[in-house]
Amino acid sequence: MNQVTHSRARLTGQQRREQLLDVTKEIVGEQGFHAVSIEAVARRAGITRPVVYEHFGDLKGLLEALVAREGARALAQLAAILPHVRSAEGGGREDLLAGLRGTITAGRDAVVAALAEVVRPGIGPGSASPDPALTARMLSATADEAARLLLTDPAEYPIDRLIAHADWVLSSLSPGRR
Repeated sequence: MNQVTHSRARLTGQQRREQLLDVTKEIVGEQGFHAVSIEAVARRAGITRPVVYEHFGDLKGLLEALVAREGARALAQLAAILPHVRSAEGGGREDLLAGLRGTITAGRDAVVAALAEVVRPGIGPGSASPDPALTARMLSATADEAARLLLTDPAEYPIDRLIAHADWVLSSLSPGRR
């Protein structure tokens, strides 16, 4: 693969920031978080390291910005499916699985609060959660771990394997539904 995947064209500050976040996401997707460095991002973007530092301060700032951006995107996707999840008769598990596939990253508090409302009546008939906030946090933690596995070892933990396991877990929480 060509190491410079993005042009050196003059970009606005916001365009450059988005480009650097896109490059960082590419590196994470291909090699995992451990492969991300200021040098790797700059090289892939075809710019110098000071440009990356100018936008994010340091590696931690870059990674936090990536998580924040992806979390915001995940929230937007989750917001789009929540009305369908709430209105579906007995289809909550399938909708949760579809949402998980597209929104495996989390925007912590807002996602957990929305998820608590989804699980409050339960995932299947007669399975109302005794503690929706805790149930939501546990499901969120499971999704976080799934995201880490996918990002750090995609060959061992491909998305289809993670979704199949999530389906099994949700089925286990709702006896008699499959």
